[in-house]
Amino acid sequence: MSGSVLSIDHLTKRYGAITAVDDVSFSIAAGEIFGLIGPDGSGKTTIMRILCGLLSFEQGFCSIFDFDIEKEIGSVREIIGYMPQRFSLYPDLTVAENLRFFADLFQVGRTERQQRMTRLMAFSRLGPFQDRRAEDLSGGMKQKLALSCTLIHTPKLLILDEPTTGVDPVSRRDFWTILNELKNQGVTLLVSTAYMDEAGSCDRVAFLHQGRILSVDYPENIAGHFSHDLYEIEGENLYDIYVKLKSRPNVITSQLFGDKIHIALKKGADTGDLTTELAGRGSFEKIEPGIEDLFYELIREKG
Repeated sequence: MSGSVLSIDHLTKRYGAITAVDDVSFSIAAGEIFGLIGPDGSGKTTIMRILCGLLSFEQGFCSIFDFDIEKEIGSVREIIGYMPQRFSLYPDLTVAENLRFFADLFQVGRTERQQRMTRLMAFSRLGPFQDRRAEDLSGGMKQKLALSCTLIHTPKLLILDEPTTGVDPVSRRDFWTILNELKNQGVTLLVSTAYMDEAGSCDRVAFLHQGRILSVDYPENIAGHFSHDLYEIEGENLYDIYVKLKSRPNVITSQLFGDKIHIALKKGADTGDLTTELAGRGSFEKIEPGIEDLFYELIREKG
């Protein structure tokens, strides 16, 4: 064994003239939750589909538990679990029938199957709808059912492509609790997400942008990569303030964050003029950078 559950070396995938994955390399250790973080179109899904043997690639090498994905994909599929973005279960089966089908497919014992179904029904809040056909579920319920069917067995490597999309905040939290339980049982997880706040729930994260990895690091080290002073502005007419700030020579970056603005200034820069300008228009305070702040900074640095 190489010591890595999953290893990707200089992976490149093209769709015609478009390079979807551009010279990507990373590895995942046993028992790790590894996050692929990035916006739509950054290459997350393409990487995962390659790992499951659903897509070919032009350059590079990929292995899972030392099985070559190109040459030994049959062995790879026996030890991984994969949940795609789109709902792909059986619409004419009920919630309970889908769960039982996948439990039987993965040869989960009858006693253990019932225990897992009970827990997953509680997690997904699908218990009252267990006799409803999947095609009659709402979009959010379909996603929860897909999560539950993926988690009905415990593969050595679980690959989840944006699994919390369309899931309410409470269920998102419960879902991550279950992922950590799986990790404690020795399962390794590769999870993609467009939600920056979920990066903090991973052991390590890779930031993807336009098919390239900007950085791979531990979440607790992320703030250390931000080399500027960061300030947060709250108030009215934020867009007008945002436009004015972008033209200031001492402002390195200015980003809208919902009802707030984050601006990065050079370390130790004088903020007296900004404080004066914003007086009576909104609050202005120094903050610690978060995941999204670092992501914007990495994009700026790497062009």
